[in-house]
Amino acid sequence: MAYLKFNKAELVNLEYSLKRELIATNRTGAYANTTIVCCNTRKYHCLLAVPIEKMNWRRHALLSSLDETLIQHGKMFNLGIHCYGEVFEPRGHKYIVDYENDPVPTITYSVGGMKFQKQILMVRDQDRVLIKYTLLDAHSETTLRLTPYLSFRSIHELTQSNIGANTHYMDIPNGKAFKMYEALPTLNMQLSKKSEYVANPDWYFGIQYPEEKRRGYNYKEDLFVPGFFEMPIKKGESIVFSASTEVCEPASFKRTFNSEFAKVGTCEDFESNLRSAASRLFFERAGRLEICSGFPWLGVGQLRDTTMTVSGLTLYNNGDVKAYLRVIDGMIDKWKENLFISSQQVDAPLRMAYLMQNYIDFTGDAKGIWTKYGKTLKQIIKSYIAGRPEVRMQDNGLLWAQMDSVALTWMDTYTNGHPVAERAGYQVETNALWYNALRFCSEMCYKFDSDKKLAKQLEEIAAKIDIVFFDMFWVKDRNHLADYVDGKGQNVFMRPNQLFACALQYSPISDIAQNEVLKAVKRELVTPRGIRTLAPKNPFYKDTYDGDHYARDLASHNGSTRPWLLGLYTTACFKLHGASFAHEAESLIKGFEEDMTIHGIGAVAELYDGNPPFIPHGAINSALSTAEILTIIYMIKRYKENN
Repeated sequence: MAYLKFNKAELVNLEYSLKRELIATNRTGAYANTTIVCCNTRKYHCLLAVPIEKMNWRRHALLSSLDETLIQHGKMFNLGIHCYGEVFEPRGHKYIVDYENDPVPTITYSVGGMKFQKQILMVRDQDRVLIKYTLLDAHSETTLRLTPYLSFRSIHELTQSNIGANTHYMDIPNGKAFKMYEALPTLNMQLSKKSEYVANPDWYFGIQYPEEKRRGYNYKEDLFVPGFFEMPIKKGESIVFSASTEVCEPASFKRTFNSEFAKVGTCEDFESNLRSAASRLFFERAGRLEICSGFPWLGVGQLRDTTMTVSGLTLYNNGDVKAYLRVIDGMIDKWKENLFISSQQVDAPLRMAYLMQNYIDFTGDAKGIWTKYGKTLKQIIKSYIAGRPEVRMQDNGLLWAQMDSVALTWMDTYTNGHPVAERAGYQVETNALWYNALRFCSEMCYKFDSDKKLAKQLEEIAAKIDIVFFDMFWVKDRNHLADYVDGKGQNVFMRPNQLFACALQYSPISDIAQNEVLKAVKRELVTPRGIRTLAPKNPFYKDTYDGDHYARDLASHNGSTRPWLLGLYTTACFKLHGASFAHEAESLIKGFEEDMTIHGIGAVAELYDGNPPFIPHGAINSALSTAEILTIIYMIKRYKENN
């Protein structure tokens, strides 16, 4: 029996099923994403979105949906469903009796004595989706009709009927090809079986996406429907539909589907689903292996997100050291200027030390990783000492980071062009990362490098920080660290950024102070779905992440719960308490198993509300959330084994 499964009662209830989304991806960066009843509720939903190299790899939706119709004795049963405001038409979801996600999205319909199954699969190394249709049972002659809805637009935009669209088609083996706009790829729609194509071009007006309406965005779209494919289908027969940017050989469709299906692997429990979610986040681009920050709308190969996720998605997931190094190599090559000269992500370059430490932690090969990346880390640190446009080292050794109207830290949402949390000055996490990098680089230089002068210089800077850090950040009457310090003094907001000063290998505060920080965080920020970004007692606290764009941005870092922050909290607790913390660590991630059937099926969301019932929001398959939960699972196992 499948681990992720929904029954008829759940599926026909649109209030329930439209809140649950399936996602299928591949290594090219293409994806299929819709609800579990195949009714698109977001502008990002489609059966094939592909990245386009000449458009900086931005994804574009080509095939919005594909309506299936079963015909017996002249009677048509339309299995599709579209939203037109308060009206859903057709209402094919009422025929669905089963949905399971093992190993690919599989939907079973029952209507008029027929039992019909649909399976959706992305081909690993092509911009291509395969949909396998099987007539499991039937007592009369049956015809299958497939009606494609074409979008041909950026996943972030909507399309309207227009005279500029090229609605003509080209004949290809067992199918038709469309290229609606010159700048976009050709969509080749083919079948494993010969069919009759009936051209009936028309625009379908006013299709609505309720999730976009709820989020305060444009939500109405016109889609082009060129006609339909029609063919007989027998009981027990399978027909494979292929949508691709390339013309493919129809005779190979079933074989390709079966071979790709075999590669997916089963997901029989929470952990295997997390590993599957992790595998969906890797893409091959221009010779690089890169990480998508989250589906369906977050970017690929981002500097900060890569440094924060690559360890959990590789080393602490499946022990893939080769992939770990490939991702880092590609990151360094792509982001040279940001790493060595200037960046609007002040913390990201400093995480290079953290990445090297994780490699040593996993492999024990300190000399090897220093030989490979020591020069890179030294160059980064020297740039901070010399001063960069966004950050200056002060005489006390600490980093002062400030850039007008720019959010330099991970709390980087904006409203009306201004950061929600600008945090200019001495940020607690930036300086914790800085201290860790100094100590680590100094140690490595002494052990493996000829530059002992640099080692001594870094040691001396770190010694200055040892003297001033606690006094600079400690909030005496609250027993925790300030979030940042600027010209007005300490910002005493209770935020999770202070966890960096506890979780990193080298900490600028004592074990006693770390313990006080962790007690405060547990008391005010820890939830069953992660760590709040702001304590509920704060007057700026927002308990729900909902409403229009402005409301959500205000809540994003002012109360919303972030699963990835649990990684820092758990690491810090294990450092202080050892294996005795394992049971509590297990309880911290237990709730995410329940969420495998909510929001993104088989995945963990980007963020949650700050208050119960902790509703998930944001990207349905988050790299940060997935990486840190996998890291926690790894730590639990390791501490238990070594105890």
